[in-house]
Amino acid sequence: MSTAILIDGAFFIKRFRQIEPHNRLDHQRAADLAFRWALAHLSSSANPRHRNELYRIFFYDCPPLEKKLHNPISGRAIDYSKSDEAIFRHQLHEQLRNKRKVALRLGHLAGNINWTIKPDSIQRLLKQQMSWDEITHEHVTPSFSQKGVDMRIGIDITSLALKKQVDQIVLIAGDADFVPAAKLARREGIDFILDPMWQRIPSGLNEHIDGLRSTCPNPITLKAASVTAAPNIPTTE
Repeated sequence: MSTAILIDGAFFIKRFRQIEPHNRLDHQRAADLAFRWALAHLSSSANPRHRNELYRIFFYDCPPLEKKLHNPISGRAIDYSKSDEAIFRHQLHEQLRNKRKVALRLGHLAGNINWTIKPDSIQRLLKQQMSWDEITHEHVTPSFSQKGVDMRIGIDITSLALKKQVDQIVLIAGDADFVPAAKLARREGIDFILDPMWQRIPSGLNEHIDGLRSTCPNPITLKAASVTAAPNIPTTE
């Protein structure tokens, strides 16, 4: 059986950072784990000795934000091409390009960029742990959206299915945008597996896939294990 593995890059990076927050900017580690967790799908959980043939791993992402923007509160100019995130993204893409049987599919960022309050700051505001008067330049961040990524995923699923290039498609993603393409693939006889990296999937999504399997560590289990393993430090009166 030939298997194609499609990875939604933005989703993968988000989950990777929840699993290994200490490695959040380690491009080598992120690329290695994307490759390793993808290859794990070639072995059946029911029969580990049986191994499918890899057709190709597709990684979908966008180039990072590289514009110079002015913070709306401080007025300070920021060159995002030199940010840690831009450097990480470029190095990650380069690492993936050098891996065997990995195809990098890049979309683009939307032209209109706005500013928004960071999610953790929004939560603090909602919980009344901080006031609007306390908002500073550190609490805001550029807001932009990726374009062309979902379209590329849908086109590749459709092409793989209609051309009979694979017997199985594994999609590593966390939303339901792929459902129309998944329906087409299943009608063409493709075994369609979803890997949500242990994220809870929308209700009713199971009826549009043939299987659900995550090959990465469960971040909830890891967090629970780290709490259990933490030393019990006695308090002093």
